[in-house]
Amino acid sequence: MSNTNTTLKNFLADIKPSQVIWALQDKESEDWVVLDSPSFENTDVMPLWSSAALAQQHCIDEWSDYVPCAISLSDWFEFWLEDLNEDNVIVGVNWQGDDEYVELELSEFTQALAEIESLK
Repeated sequence: MSNTNTTLKNFLADIKPSQVIWALQDKESEDWVVLDSPSFENTDVMPLWSSAALAQQHCIDEWSDYVPCAISLSDWFEFWLEDLNEDNVIVGVNWQGDDEYVELELSEFTQALAEIESLK
């Protein structure tokens, strides 16, 4: 199994009980962490984590003003999907940085979320 499949599988298993994903949001501006993809030119990636604790580990250095913020799967489908798709943003699953990241097309990630969301 590839690293991408393993990372995604573990991510989905972690979020299935809570139906929540985590992103980083600036405390003041309420902006979200979105950065240049290390793998794809002219592409932005939004890092997402399966727990607040994993997200919190990244609230350092340039992201020190950010806090983990929960996004329910229902909100993801209702509010986030269309905006990210319009902006051509991909997602980073359980982002670790330092060459340890899995990036997925929004459609692939959302399809995987839909499968576990329907199993509530």
